[in-house]
Amino acid sequence: MQPIGTHIAELNIGRLIAPTDDPRVADFMGALDLVNGLGKRMPGFVWMMEGSGEPATGNTENSIGDDPQFVANMTVWEDVQSLEHFVFITVHKKFYDRREEWFQILGGQHFVMWYVEVGHKPSLDEALERLAYKDEHGDSDYAFGWSYLKEAQLHVTKACAPQTMESSYAQL
Repeated sequence: MQPIGTHIAELNIGRLIAPTDDPRVADFMGALDLVNGLGKRMPGFVWMMEGSGEPATGNTENSIGDDPQFVANMTVWEDVQSLEHFVFITVHKKFYDRREEWFQILGGQHFVMWYVEVGHKPSLDEALERLAYKDEHGDSDYAFGWSYLKEAQLHVTKACAPQTMESSYAQL
């Protein structure tokens, strides 16, 4: 159950299979503004990290190392139901279903959620620390995936194959 006075944050990272100007990732790159714009207008949306879903340019807060093909997406939502509705019910789902066309399979976890106090905007370093914690310790109140939350149900019926569910929710 979501603690009173909190919102839910999520981080999802991935590595594109090709540079951003490569035709193999053109559909993904072309959909970013549409999908991110929709997310920002959804009921329950609170905040999105600058450059979310875009490859790191080295001077934005979404940079992970020096690899320009890494993509980090971090958002905050009022509750998990709002987040999962966006992920699994909107046009976002069409792109979620195609993520293996555009992203390399990464070792270890690359999706995590956690509760934040209302008004808190997490840093990428904070999110990466939560991701590392989940990778090392599994789901806990500190860092978790979809299946840890009883109130989250859409991932059960609308998600892709179970083996990729916890480690990749979207890439957008």
